[in-house]
Amino acid sequence: MGKGVQKAVSNVNDVLGPSLIKKNVNLSDQKAIDKILCEIDGTENKGKMGANAILAISMAACKAGAAQKGVPLYQHIADLAGNKRLILPVPAFNVINGGSHAGNKLAMQEFMILPTGATSFTEAMKMGSETYHHLKSVIKKKYGQDACNVGDEGGFAPNIQENEEGLELLREAIEKAGYTGKIKIGMDVAASEFYKEGKYDLDFKNKDSNPESWISSDQLAAMYDGFVSKYPVVSIEDPFDQDDWKAYAQFTANSKIQIVGSVLTVRKQLLNASRCSHPPCFFGQNCIPSCSHHHLLIQSEPVKDLQPPVRLHEHARTATVPALLPEAFSNLFFHKILDIQAKLD
Repeated sequence: MGKGVQKAVSNVNDVLGPSLIKKNVNLSDQKAIDKILCEIDGTENKGKMGANAILAISMAACKAGAAQKGVPLYQHIADLAGNKRLILPVPAFNVINGGSHAGNKLAMQEFMILPTGATSFTEAMKMGSETYHHLKSVIKKKYGQDACNVGDEGGFAPNIQENEEGLELLREAIEKAGYTGKIKIGMDVAASEFYKEGKYDLDFKNKDSNPESWISSDQLAAMYDGFVSKYPVVSIEDPFDQDDWKAYAQFTANSKIQIVGSVLTVRKQLLNASRCSHPPCFFGQNCIPSCSHHHLLIQSEPVKDLQPPVRLHEHARTATVPALLPEAFSNLFFHKILDIQAKLD
């Protein structure tokens, strides 16, 4: 089915690894290592050797470079990025799944809890875990045991359609866990998934959805405003389609919460970050200067080596746009993601 990694393993053992060893490059020179790997591949999208093979070696070399210097991995990556400020981020727990990540009717993709009131990362993890288990109890009581099934990203996927119902479940779980005021809510709407003919279809999983029920970007923005006024929502990711720039700009200008750009700024343009140091080349339409969002999400999925996210973060930092680095559900480098996030914050 094309899901195996034998070809990638072969590329690592027979091509990339031996070629890199012959170059006898300094392990602490991550930029040179990544450049060699990309040159061996020779394609724009790293399709010849495979992104999984190239990224695996890039990360392994980075870890070896840290060991050679005798410093933790996060410190080594911070040095590569020229960042002297190290801090662990607030963890975001993806606890309710919808959109393309779940078989329910929910249009919006992720509902997250953010333990912003925690005094340490350890306490934040404790708060998130406890609230997750309370959420399971709330869902089971309201919808039955079957509703406790999970989606592609591990969050619960109750068969609900109203997005506000998902927020209400989180509010109740947070309250029962005793963390009202200490845990906020974040959303990854992934609006591009239900954008049709200039409008947004919140019933997009229904093949017979009525076009007359599709809503405009203004109506969707009003819906978000309603969520924010009623629930402790402090962050919304990809609230509009990736090409709906006007809606992004208007909503961000009038919003007091964190607006995160993911699909808008990263997925299609990230490859260019390894080739060009000028922001518009990979941000497209100068999205950072236009302030179409408050925060930038650096996706790990399309990254082929460490240079694009490091350079992307540097440009975002220069433009005073904070950058976030998620742990994509398909990513196998979770522990490395933590090191990268610590050095990028």
